[in-house]
Parts: sequence; structure tokens; C-alpha cells
Amino acid sequence: MSSHLTWYLHRLRAMSGQEMLWRSGRLRQRLVAKPVTWEFSGTARFGRTRPDWVALLRDFRAGAGRPVILDRARAARIADTAPAEVAAVIAAAERVLSGQVRYFGYPPAELGPLIDWNRDPLAEIRWPSVSSERIDHRTTTGDPKWIWELNRLQHLPWLAQAWLFTGEARFAEAAFDHLDSWIEQQPPGAGIAWRGAFECGIRSISVGFALQGLRDAPGLTAERYGRYVIMLGESAHRCWVERSLFSSANNHLIGELTGLAVVAMLFPELPGAANWQRDALALLVEHADRQLLPDGAGAEQAIAYQLFTVELLALVYTLLALKYEPPQRLGAAIARSSRFLALLVGDADPQPRFGDDDGGFALRLGPEEIRTVRDHLGIADAVVPDPAAARAGTASITAAWLRDALGSAAVAAADPAGSGYAPDGGLVVLRSGRRRVIMDVGPLGYLSIAAHGHADALSVTLAEDGAELIADPGTASYYGHPDWRVAHRSTRAHPTVTVDEQDQSVVGGPFMWSAHAGVRVRAVDPVLGIVDAEHDGYHRLEAPVTHRRWLIAPPEHQLIVVVDLLSGSGVHSARVSWPLHPALTADPAGNGHLIHREGDPVLALAYGATVPFAIDQARGDENTNLGWWSERLEAREPAWLVGARCSGATPFVIVTVLGATASHGLLVSHTDEAIRARWRTGAAPYSLVIDPRRDGAALLSTPDR
Repeated sequence: MSSHLTWYLHRLRAMSGQEMLWRSGRLRQRLVAKPVTWEFSGTARFGRTRPDWVALLRDFRAGAGRPVILDRARAARIADTAPAEVAAVIAAAERVLSGQVRYFGYPPAELGPLIDWNRDPLAEIRWPSVSSERIDHRTTTGDPKWIWELNRLQHLPWLAQAWLFTGEARFAEAAFDHLDSWIEQQPPGAGIAWRGAFECGIRSISVGFALQGLRDAPGLTAERYGRYVIMLGESAHRCWVERSLFSSANNHLIGELTGLAVVAMLFPELPGAANWQRDALALLVEHADRQLLPDGAGAEQAIAYQLFTVELLALVYTLLALKYEPPQRLGAAIARSSRFLALLVGDADPQPRFGDDDGGFALRLGPEEIRTVRDHLGIADAVVPDPAAARAGTASITAAWLRDALGSAAVAAADPAGSGYAPDGGLVVLRSGRRRVIMDVGPLGYLSIAAHGHADALSVTLAEDGAELIADPGTASYYGHPDWRVAHRSTRAHPTVTVDEQDQSVVGGPFMWSAHAGVRVRAVDPVLGIVDAEHDGYHRLEAPVTHRRWLIAPPEHQLIVVVDLLSGSGVHSARVSWPLHPALTADPAGNGHLIHREGDPVLALAYGATVPFAIDQARGDENTNLGWWSERLEAREPAWLVGARCSGATPFVIVTVLGATASHGLLVSHTDEAIRARWRTGAAPYSLVIDPRRDGAALLSTPDR
């Protein structure tokens, strides 16, 4: 059976009966779908009577009847208070004028003076100008992410801002030329740019805000304005009628609804704009509560997509606050997300890495290539001021625009973040001094396909002194390198345990899991630094296995102990993995590893088990695609993946001791009543006793106790 057919079978199994009926209807529509002309689109929006574009442009220039964020007076204030950020935006706009763009981890691309919006110069392919419904982006040789990124037109807000900051017409004229050529080359429904309502939504946000910044440019004629409004009206229509539903209603739906709402509010002259705004807002509020859980965690189990989703919601909230009354539930969703994210980053902790990260932006006002949690919190705090966000957030030009527009008053910063537990999202944060340990006890992802989750149940990450030691190695790829995609979301690549070389959850496709590991949390005590949880992902094996993990990280001690119990029946193999940051080196040392950064020791790992074991390590392996680290999509660099491997009849136990000083002599025993471990760290003796019959019953004895 072909992999393509297998994907469809898995996708069908992930659907409810109602979704199957809905998708069958959509399929019938797609089979007969054909591209249309812009003239047809304009008639569909406005009827046969030609709108008075001169009068409508006059209202647009005056900001009449719509909220305004990008304007010249505001730009002057921002230029005075944030000159470095303004200079960076102008530099980005200059690069666009030179014809150069860069997306993800790919090298820069030269577009030339006349842009072909369907050409990928890096892959040296041209996407066909056929009905978008007939393009299967999953089976082509090029990377659809690259061409989609180009067609999101997210560089236009840079050109618009450069016009506002400098008054130089060349920036505005370039923006108009790009929009004109895009409209000429991309008739509605033709080409990869129209493949999916999500792309329509994100592109509409870029174009809508850019036009607002360009509204006093002489080159914005009534004729041009009419073309642009028709283009946005067509996009908004598709955002609604082709919106993502059922098992696909994740961040894509938020992007589609945000695009719809932005067009409706910025261009109220469009027939149906009031209804679009009403319907989009109702669903945004509903799905904000679904996708941002009660504890503030993102339901997709992917930090980057949480930032993306919240910033989409923040744009809608800002526009509503400028002219209407934003729903309290929308503001509450943004605020609780801020509190959750602030817990993760504390005062000096590095970026948390969980789930997929494609580097997506809701609106690119700044030229930064990566959205950090701290920059995001600065943006969220500008929209919905919150003490936790105020403490952890950093300034950016996006935050400056939104704060100035809303006149947001600064709030007092919260106290420093300590330990905490987000029970809905399933992350436990244990802090001691400048050490941050996070354990993932949450679900695989959102909805039946869990598209952006990784098979990382019970993973444990470690940061010290603001630097990552052990962490998720990143996403690596979506389409450009399918083998990277498989490896980087696998269990083996994450700081958890792999049984019989199998993932905890079953892969159904590049953005789909056909079976999800379920986590049971037995006990969490942030004060004592103890977590006790298990998952059932390996119950599907012929001889089922339960993986139970204890994390013991007392705040008053430097040592961290991780205990893994594999119980069930039969003989099984197991690997405990610890992926390291690429700046670190790893050397075997007895029954463990010594980790250094620039020659200085930063971490020691010692392993012990109740069955025979051996140390395990990989770095930059081209065959298995293990031992790699990815900061951006379609880029990776070698990094150590260390740990231990063993096999034996279940039940058996693996213990890892982590600390700044090397531990040795680790002995482990297991009975139904107790798991016991003894070792020495330096010259000091330590012992650990766990009663597996009682949830969270663990006692670490040290020389001080």
C-alpha cells in the first residue's frame, strides 16, 4: 500500500461520522472548483454596480469608521522612543527592495526585480497556475512552506512602516508594485497561494495592516484601492466558507477567523463585513477558550503555536478595543496564556521547547526571524497588561505599535516566578536558584490528529544559569526533509524512555498521530520537588508495558534523580535519552557521561538499572537522524544525544542521577514494596527510597538530612 493511500486511511480513522460527511461535501465542491477572474470576484462582492472607489478611498485615508493602528503620528512617536527598532525595520525593507528574502533555515533567495510569485528559486521549481484544489502539496518536490511564506506577503508591513518612518516614496511604490503583480499573477482559486483558507487569512492580515500604513501614500489611487479591497474581500470570503473544522480546527481556524475579522474591521465598506465580524468574533471567543486551556497552556502542546495563536487573538482584541468593546473572555484568554508562559521562562530561563515550531508570525511588524516567549509576553502585555507578562516580557516594535494605539498603562511586575504546575496543559516547573527543571505530564496534542505534538510524554528538561542543558531538540523540518521530520518528533529524540525502539504514540502521517499515549498523573508536589506519572503508550505492544517515571528535584539540593519503572510482561528493551544543547560536549565516564561547555564541567549523569545496561550516545548521525538540534525549520546542527540502553524481563528500573558533580557506584534494586538506589556524589553518600504502592512516595536522603 502506498504511503499516500496509508495517510488517507489514517486520516479517515481520525474523523467522526459528521466530519466525514462534511469533508465529502467539500470534496465534491473541490472537484468542480475552477479559478475565477478578479472581475467575477468583484461582482460577487459588490454586485454589478461599481462602487465609488474615490469616496471609499477618502474614508479609508481618514480612518473613518474603522480602527487605526499604523499611522504617521504614531510612527513619529515610535521613532523617537525606539530608534534602534525603527532602524532594523528600515533595514529589512531595504533588503526587500534589493529583492532578497529569507525564510526558515533556508539560505537567502534572490527574487529579482520582477517577482514570480509561483517560483521557488531555491528548489528551482515553479508551482503550477492551475486550480488550487488540484495541487497536492504533500507529493511535490518543492517545499510548500517556502512558497506559502512568500505569498503571505508579510514583508509588506515592513515597506509600509519604512514609508511612515522615512517618508520615502520608494518604499510605498514597491509595496504597491508587489501587490499589483501578485493580483495579476494569482487570480482567485489558481495556484498554491490559494491552497487553503489559512493562507488567505494570514495574507489578509499582512495586506490589511500594510494598506493602513500606506493610506496617505500618493501612489494609492482609487483604482488600486478598489483592486486591493476586492482581493481582500475574496480572501475573507474563503476564510469563512473554507474554514478549518472538526479535527483540523486548531491554530489554522484561529488564523482564518482572524483574517476574516481584520478584513471586516479595516474595510467595513465590504458587503457582509458586519456579519463577518460578528461570526468571526463569536467563533474566536469559543475557540480561544478551547485552545488556551484553563491554566493558560496551549492545547496544541506546542509553545510556538501558542504564541502564534495568542498574537492572532491579540490583533483582534486590539482592533476591537480601538472602536468596539472587546469580549472579556478574549482578554482573559490572553492574560492566562501570559501567566502560563511567564511561569516557564521565569526571570532568566531560556526559551521552552515543546512540540512543533515553524517560526510563524501572525503579523510581521518587526524584522526578527524568531519570536521568543519574552518578546511575545511584551506584546501580550501591551494588549492585556498583566503583572506576570510585565516582569518577563521584553520590548519590540510590535509591542510599541500596539501599546501606543491602546494607550496601555504599565502595570507593576509580578514577583519572581517559582515552581508551579499547569494541570491542564500538563507541565510541571521545578525551580531551585538558577535551575529550572520541567516535566511534561500532558497529552500528546490537540484534537484527534494532535498535528503539532511530539511523542515526548514524561520528558524532563533542564536549564541552568539561563542556558539549556537538556531540552527538546526542535522540529527540524515539515516538508523539506521528511526523514528529519520523523526523527525529531520521535520518542527516541526526546528526554524520556523508548521501549522496543517504538514511539510512545503511533505516527499516522507528517501532521497526524493515529494513536495517542495517555498520561496519568499520580502526584505532583512543587514544594518538595516530586513528580510521579505514567503513560499507557506501550500498552499496544504484544506484551504490554507501562512506563512510570518519578522526578525528584528537591529545591534545597543540587542533585536531580529520575527513576523509570517499566512494568508489564515479557522481555523488552529500553533506552533513556538525554538530548543536549549543541554547545555542550559529552564524554563517557564510568557508568555515565560528563558534560562540558567550552571546557568547563556543567553536568554529570550517572546511570544504574536492575538489569544489565550500557551507556548510549549519538551525535550527527546521518543514518538515524539522531543527535541533531534544530533552532529553525529546515536547519539543524549536530548535538549529543546521550543516555543508557538495557533490556530484560519486566518489571525493571532505570535510574539517572544528574548534578554538577559526578556520581558513581549507583546501585539499584526493586521489589513490589520499594525501589532503592544508593550512590556517592563526590565523597558524599546518597540514598533514595520509593514506595511504588503510594503515589508520590519518594525520599531522597542526603548528608544534610
